[in-house]
Formats: sequence, C-alpha cells, structure tokens
Amino acid sequence: MEFYTLDLGKELAGPEALTLARAIALNEAMVRHRDFVPVGWLRFPPKDGVAREAVLVDVQTHGVPKHNAYGLKFQERLAIVVTDEPGALPMVYALRKGFPRLAHQHQEPQGSPAQLCLYFEPPETVLRTWTPQQFLRRIQWWMDKNARGELHLADQPLDRLFFTSKYELVLPWNFDALVSQGTKFMLVGAATRPDGGDTLRLTPKTAEARATGLLVELTLSPIMGGAVELNPATLGQLEDLVVMRGASLLSALIPKLQALVDAQGAATRVGNAFTVILLHVPLCREEGAAPERMDHRAFVLTEDALEIGVATGALMRHEGKIFSAIGVLGQQPPTTWRDLLVQPLEVLNENTPQLARAQSGLASNDDPSGVLVGAGSLGSALAMLWGRAGYGRWTVVDKDHIRPHNLSRHTAEADQIGQPKAAAVALLQAWADHGAGPMISLVASATDPQRTDVLEALRTADWVVDASASLDYPRYASTLEGLARHVSAFFTPSAGSAIALVEDTARSIRLRTLEAQYYRAIIQSDWGREHLGGHLGAFWSGAGCRDISMVLPYSRVMLMASLLAENLPRFRAQEGAAIRVWNRRADGGVDVHDVPTFQERSFEVGDLQVYLDAGLEQELRAFRLGALPNETGGVLLGYYDFTVRALVLVAALPAPADSTSTTGSFERGVDGLKEAVGEASRRTAGVVGYVGEWHSHPRGHSAAPSSDDVYQLIHLALGMDADGLPGVQLIVGENDIRVLSGAVG
Repeated sequence: MEFYTLDLGKELAGPEALTLARAIALNEAMVRHRDFVPVGWLRFPPKDGVAREAVLVDVQTHGVPKHNAYGLKFQERLAIVVTDEPGALPMVYALRKGFPRLAHQHQEPQGSPAQLCLYFEPPETVLRTWTPQQFLRRIQWWMDKNARGELHLADQPLDRLFFTSKYELVLPWNFDALVSQGTKFMLVGAATRPDGGDTLRLTPKTAEARATGLLVELTLSPIMGGAVELNPATLGQLEDLVVMRGASLLSALIPKLQALVDAQGAATRVGNAFTVILLHVPLCREEGAAPERMDHRAFVLTEDALEIGVATGALMRHEGKIFSAIGVLGQQPPTTWRDLLVQPLEVLNENTPQLARAQSGLASNDDPSGVLVGAGSLGSALAMLWGRAGYGRWTVVDKDHIRPHNLSRHTAEADQIGQPKAAAVALLQAWADHGAGPMISLVASATDPQRTDVLEALRTADWVVDASASLDYPRYASTLEGLARHVSAFFTPSAGSAIALVEDTARSIRLRTLEAQYYRAIIQSDWGREHLGGHLGAFWSGAGCRDISMVLPYSRVMLMASLLAENLPRFRAQEGAAIRVWNRRADGGVDVHDVPTFQERSFEVGDLQVYLDAGLEQELRAFRLGALPNETGGVLLGYYDFTVRALVLVAALPAPADSTSTTGSFERGVDGLKEAVGEASRRTAGVVGYVGEWHSHPRGHSAAPSSDDVYQLIHLALGMDADGLPGVQLIVGENDIRVLSGAVG
C-alpha cells in the first residue's frame, strides 16, 4: 500500500519529542484507545510564525463494511496535524494513495492527501467543548458514515464542486434569467481586502463601464452532489477536469484570447489583469436523476491575457507585438499553458427576496404586496427592515423631500438631500439588492383624491401600512370604501412607546374607531399617564416626528421600528382587529399592552356623523345599571374632525360626586369634573376633550328625549356656540341609545 509523505515534515524519534500541548494530548489519547496506533511523529518548519507537529496513526473503524461501495478500508493511515494557534482545530489527512473522493472533504491540490472535513460548525464553536478523546471518536464517525453513504444527509444541500477561497466572484441575483435573455456580461473589480483577498462582480455589459478582466464561461455535464472534486492547481489540470465533464476549456478560451488583438497587433500588455473561467455545473443527488440546481465555480489566472494567449498558441509574438495565430501554418501547439497556475474563486450569488426571507426566518411564501404611506423616520426604517428581509412588494407614498435635519433619524444619505422621500427610500432598496425586491415610489399625498395611481395602489394591495405620523391619512382612509386592509404604526414623541392599530380583514373596525379606543385606553390605564408626554400639538404619537426641533436619537427610532417591523406581519396573518402598545421601561425592557377592540356605531346628526364603539356603549350601560332605579349621567369626551365631518366619542365620565339623581331626573354636579376633563386632554396631548353631555333614563323608558332633555339640549347648544360647536346630548334608554345635536342659528 502506497502512502503520501507530508512535505517538509522532519521525522521525530518518538512521542517524547513532541512539544505542542495538543499534539501530546492527542498522542496520549491514541495510546489509550485500542483502535488508534501511532506510527510516526513529525515536526514542520514554522510558517508565518506558526509551529506545526503531526502524529501519524493507523485507525481502525469497526463500522466500515468490507468491500463497501465507497472505497474506504477497515484500517486507514491518517496524519493529524496540530498547530499552536489557539483557535485552530487539528487537521486530518488521509495518507493512502487512492483514498476515495467522498462527502465532506476539504479542497487540496491534486496529488496531495485528502483532508477530512469533520465538523459542520465553525472552529470557535467546536473548541468550546473539544477534547482529544471526542476528536478521535469524530474521526471514526466520519469514516463510518461515509462508508455507508450516510454522512451527507438527505435534506442537506448538495456540496459544491469546490470549496471556498479568499477570492470571490459575485453573480447577479437574477443571473439565470439574464443568461436566458442573452445578456452579455463583464467583470469588474469590487473590493480588495487587507488579507489579500479580492472580490469581483459579474455585471451586464454596458457601453459606459470598462471591464477589468477576461471572462470565459463553460457549462459542464451533471455531477452527483456530496462528492467533492479535488481542486486543480494548474490550467492543465483544470482542462483535464473540464474534458472529463464533456467540454473543452481550451476551445472556449482561445477565441476569447484571439479577439483581444486586431490586424495591427497589440502591445505586450492590454490591461486585462486577470482571466476568469466560470464553470456552470448541474448538480444531482443520484446518478441519472434530474439536476437539483446549477452550481457555479470559477478560477482566475493572474497573468496578462496576451501572455496566456501566447502560452496557449492562440497568439504569437512578431517584431515586438502580439498577433493572432489564426491560419499560421506549421506551428506546433505549445504545452506551456498547462503549467499556468489557477486560483479558485468562491462564487457567490446576490440575494433574492426568497433567500433574504429564508435567512431572516420568514416563510418563503410570505410575500404580500403592500403600500407604505409615509417615508419619514419610521417609514424609511420599516422599508429598510422589510426590504433587507425580502418581505413584501412595496409601493411607498410620500410627498415630502429629504432635508438636512432628516438625516439624524432617516435612512437616507447626504447625497440624497433634496430628493423626494419616497424616491430616496426606493433608491436605497435598489442599492441594497440591485432591484431584486423593487420598490415603487409615488411622490404624492396619500389623501389626494385626484391621484388615481395612489387610489389604485391602495385598492389593489394586500395591505396598507400607515406610517405617516399624522392624523390626516388614517382618518381620511377610514371614510373610503374598497381599500385594502389598513394598519397604522407610530411611536410617541420621545419614542418611548410604539403603537399598532390594526383593522380586521373585512375593515368592519377601521382606524378611526381604533384611534378612539386607543385614546380611551390612554385615559383609563395606568400606563397611559405619561404615555404621550412631550406631545406639542393636536397630533398623535407620530406628530412629533415632523417637529425638526425634537430631540430624539436614531437608536430609539430603530428600536421602535424593529418592534413594529417584526410584529406587524404577524397581525396581518390574523383576521381580527388589534391594538397593541409596546412601552419601553427605564431598565430597557419592554412592556406589552393589548387593548380590546370593538365594533363601531354611527349616528347621522345634522351635517355630522357621530361615531361611538361598542366598548363605550358597554361602559354607558354599566353606569346606568349601577345607578338604577335612579337616573345618572356625566360628560362625553371625544374630538371633532370637520375635514371628514365627524364627531368621534372616546369616553364618558361618570356622575360627579355632587350630582343630584332621582328616579325621574338627573342634575349633573361639577365636583372634580374640570380636573378629570383636563387630565383626559393632557394624556391625549390635547386631542380629546369635552364634547357634550350624557344621561340615562329609568327602567322601562326608551332613549326618546323628554321636554326636560330638549330644554337641556338648547341650553347646551347656547353654551357650545361660543366655540362654534354644536351641543351634543347622548341618552341611554332601556334598550337603545340616542344622540341629539343642537346648534344656534
């Protein structure tokens, strides 16, 4: 049996000559293991300051069947090479010449011992629990599994033809589609790293761009995955491999080289610093099976392309220039090209949305079409987070543009100042994925009824996410029929809380009423006491995001945006409506509050539409039942929006302590009322305030107004007229509720 020798290895007299701790420990473990017999010890000259020693060992694996189909033997000779690098695992080489090419082997030049790939995990993970004894068992496990064809799991991705290197070639995300369209490609340099590694890109050829290398492409016959081909070290070895796969590298390379020169010849260099050979290799899991995927492998020759042409006989030198050798008679084909060194390139593909979703832990089919209304701080962050994750196909609507102060909390870059925000966000996504997950930008107001393109997007999307940081759009959208399901997402002025208002799939509970129910929760909950602290105007949480004087770190924006980006898709997967509030605690933790949602009722009162939800109605009826047999009452809290001709009732306060109540009458007191109304207004940043009165009727009576009720309404209308508002009265009867309105004039 013939064995490889390890170059530069100096034989040691015995194990006592070993100096590296891990080598000594492995040798001792072998001595105690009946299946491992050390047969030699080596030391190598230091390389880059790293010391190396090796133990040669005969290992027996009892699980290896005799005459197995994979060519493994019951006893194999291995070299276990150890270094003094703390983060490096021992390397295991199979020294038998003719050792089979099997699953999970590292790349090694032809004519070199095979190197076993023992672990799926990175070295830093393995070393946390590594012991010499477990390492020896791992070797036997590798032998056992490979001898039975079980090492490469059925659901494991097929091994590539070659393993990785520090040189990379990046293919476009839609490479196969571009190839089918007849696209011509070119090589461009992308980046050179401090470790000497280079990254190249393959891009569609354009008249403006200049290629930085020569590209040769070949498609080979299918191979079985799981078996790793050895890495060719020379152009001749690569040609032999290609010929084995039913193609000829030289036949494809020579015309490319000859095309570099014309009839006048060329100088000794043309500036093609490298030549890349790109192989397309269909991979199948079993012999004769249909290929599962196309693998792409690449190699680079660093010599100038003209010199390669001379070496292959495609070109020739004449009087200081290089000419094509086409038609030259009597020329013997040179062989020097076979010794030209080739370096492997790791071929990488740009992400597709499908890959991005898989890498982000999202379902592969979770790809809804969506409209994002608002591309400010929150909207741009959501677009980036979802775009990077490959989630959704988005149309972004915003009429504003980027200003310098926006850059402290926006994904835009300085070069985008002056661009429309919607266009800037879409461009950032295009830069991130080269158009794999295209975003459509509509520079418009989402509330403009004349923009039919916006309305069409709102109607045809799977859902609409409102990140506008204003009251205008969600209230406007609540008035329109035929729109997609809506979600409103925002955060408070200090970005201490994030809020999601989620319509149900049928849009029977719309943003308008969810907004009111959110306010009621703020008024009635302990967490609402300072929830909107710092609010400066009649806007909800996101309003502060439009205030250029607001102090707010981008870290908080991204924290809130991340909470929303991760959770909103989960709400979309549910049919019901929802209100959720995430409150960030002082210690950095997050409290979650879910607010119950209720159906909305409406009353047409004059030229206004009055809205209240079933939750408020339940509270009113509870107040009435608690006071029976007497009447009771109090004040109504809510807000007007004359743009959409609406009065939205948010909450009702119970009767003040100094109220007078009998079985046939009620006179509301004032004790603590001013303070309660003021607190409601403060908690909601001035949005919710006093809008009218409510009272109940006794048992057996409907909500039909009495003469006293009419008189009270007149008095109320006179009082409200000072603010130009109508007087509103709500009556709770035995089985019904009635809303009345009165105005002066």
